[in-house]
Amino acid sequence: MDKLEIKGAWNELKGKIKQAYADLTDDDLKYEEGKDDEMLGKLQQKTGKTRDELVKWINGL
Repeated sequence: MDKLEIKGAWNELKGKIKQAYADLTDDDLKYEEGKDDEMLGKLQQKTGKTRDELVKWINGL
């Protein structure tokens, strides 16, 4: 299982994610240190992707 690696500024990454998934809200993308799994769970529900797919996609942004 891959680990989520936040590279650069989270606000920049959040903007790219919102461009790809316009129905995501700021609450869906609220990032807090140590709460990666909670945020990824919300994203899984909204996007239909697996945790590993999301981690690889976000790490590649």
